[in-house]
Amino acid sequence: MRNDRHLAINLRKKGLSYKRISEELDIPQSTLNYWFKDLAWSKKIKKELTEKAIRTSRKRIKKVIKSNKERWDKWREGFREEARKDFTKLKLNRLFVAGVMLYWGEGDQNLKYPIRLTNINYKMIILFKRFLLEVCKIKKEDIYLSLFIYPDIVEEKCKEFWSKKIGIENFDKVQVIYGKHPTKRLENGICSIRVKKSIGFKEKILVWITLLSEDLNKKMRV
Repeated sequence: MRNDRHLAINLRKKGLSYKRISEELDIPQSTLNYWFKDLAWSKKIKKELTEKAIRTSRKRIKKVIKSNKERWDKWREGFREEARKDFTKLKLNRLFVAGVMLYWGEGDQNLKYPIRLTNINYKMIILFKRFLLEVCKIKKEDIYLSLFIYPDIVEEKCKEFWSKKIGIENFDKVQVIYGKHPTKRLENGICSIRVKKSIGFKEKILVWITLLSEDLNKKMRV
C-alpha cells in the first residue's frame, strides 16, 4: 500500500487526475482523495485541472454551436434556393401572387414562429388556405386555426362559424381578449390560420415576397 501511495503521489505531481491515477493503479478514487485532500500542491493541481476542463468544455460547446448553426443555415438556404427556382414558373399564377401579397401584408414574418396569418375577414383566410394547399403543397392536417374572442362571445359558436367557413376543424386553444372594452365585440372574433412545423416553408414565402415585390416594381419602372 505504501508503494502504491508513492506511485500515486508521483503520478499526481505529473498533473494526472484522480480518475487517471485510479485507472492506472487500480486504487479507489476515495482512497486517493483521502491521501491528497490536505496537500496544498495537490489542491493546486486540482484547481489547474478544473480550469483546463472548463476551457476544454467551452471550446467543445462553441464548436457544437458553430456546427449546429452551419447545419441550420444550410438547411434554411436549401428552402431559399428552392423558392428562387420556383419563382419563375409561379409568378404568373394569380393564386401565388395573391397568397404572397396577403402574407406580406397580414402575415407573421418573424422566423422564430411558424407560418401564421391573422384577420377578421373569413374570405381572406380562405384564400390564404388555398395558397397553402395548392401552391405550398402543405397537408390540410397541418393547418390549424386560432381564435381571439371577447369574454361575451360564445366560444363554440365562433368555432362553428370559422370551421364551416374555412373548412378546417383543427383548433388551437382559444384566447380571450381582456382590456378596456371587455364587451366590445367582433361578432365572430379574430381568426389566425397557422401551419405547424413550417419554418422551411416560411423561408420560401419570405423569399417570394422579396422577389415578387422587386419584379412588380421593375415592371412599373418600364
